[in-house]
Amino acid sequence: MFGIVRPCSHRLGEGLKTQWMAHLCGLCLTLRGDHGQFARVVTNYDGLLISVLTEGQAERTTGWRRTAGPCPLRGMRTASVAQGEGARLAAAVSLVLASAKVRDHVADKDGLLARRPVALAARRVAASWGRAGARTGSDVGFDTAVLVDAVDRQVGIEALAGPGTPLLTVTEPTETATAAAFAHTAVLAGRPGNAEPLAEAGRLFGRLAHLLDAVEDRETDAASGAWNPLTATGTPLVEARRLADDALHGIRLALREVEFTDGKLAHLLLAHELGRSVDRAFGTSGCGHQDHADGARGAFGPPQHGGPYNPQSPQSPYDGQNPYAGGGSPFGGAPSFPPPGPGRRGFWAGCAAAIGVCCTCKVCCADEFEGPWSRRRREGCLGNCDCDCSCCEACEICECCECCSCCDCGL
Repeated sequence: MFGIVRPCSHRLGEGLKTQWMAHLCGLCLTLRGDHGQFARVVTNYDGLLISVLTEGQAERTTGWRRTAGPCPLRGMRTASVAQGEGARLAAAVSLVLASAKVRDHVADKDGLLARRPVALAARRVAASWGRAGARTGSDVGFDTAVLVDAVDRQVGIEALAGPGTPLLTVTEPTETATAAAFAHTAVLAGRPGNAEPLAEAGRLFGRLAHLLDAVEDRETDAASGAWNPLTATGTPLVEARRLADDALHGIRLALREVEFTDGKLAHLLLAHELGRSVDRAFGTSGCGHQDHADGARGAFGPPQHGGPYNPQSPQSPYDGQNPYAGGGSPFGGAPSFPPPGPGRRGFWAGCAAAIGVCCTCKVCCADEFEGPWSRRRREGCLGNCDCDCSCCEACEICECCECCSCCDCGL
């Protein structure tokens, strides 16, 4: 699952996290239902924004959700998932863009794709995804030719780009493609008046996605000799950051003009999470949970060494010994202690448990799971974040004091 909008479950809160997962699972299951199991590999975080925007604008009906059966990717739990035209448009866009991405990797001869048989198989898969995306797009009234045209023009623009070429010339095809996809969500939701501001938000989102991808891949591309828009055009990181901040501000302004039925999730993802994605790409943010990762720090800072109740301290009145270790409680009766934690598994038992954890995708999708060998409780990937979670949970509906000073959302 790839994408620049990767929200942290600590920031989403329970309600919006459930909604976000409903759109993610809805996209995945739509791909499976319309195009087979293998198509699920194109599920991505950015693609589900199409589904989020469509549902956020539409009038509340009973047709936007269905109950899906147990799935290994959800730890064998049922869930309410998104369905309908928004999920199908998201699937169409994901398929076409994944097709383009595969063709691009084949052209660059990345990794195993440098081998002729593998490249041939990849081209066939890409062609199949392109046709499937076009069919699904046609079913919901969206012409995917604008996406294909953008991809084809991208190749030519990159071939001609050099030092001095404006970076926005390189990002234009991506901007055009995402603008068309965002605007069509207004058509599906029955709000044609939203098409223009959503096209602007989509255009700037495409610019931002292209910029952040270039920033994150800059060092890797330099090491492998791959083409990178920042290196090719000679654009410094300072200028790239300015363009990214301008695009983010433009998205927030465009969202003000969109009429939503329920826009909380769309606003959180596009007005707030995008800002954190920019910080993450440029290395200007940290995680507020890292200070507590090892349990050494509490609400009042790290433990103080040398206190009278520290058993490792020479000042300890008991020299590290429990004065009641050999007898009963001084208050009478037998002493009570908490039950010991679960014991470690052996090597082979741990291997079996690890296979079970991986096959059910608990590492990825569960809030927490039991370590295969240590049997300690671990956080799943959805619990890991790169966020500063110092803001209160009310941030999810933009009610904390300074959370929305950047966009003045008024929600």
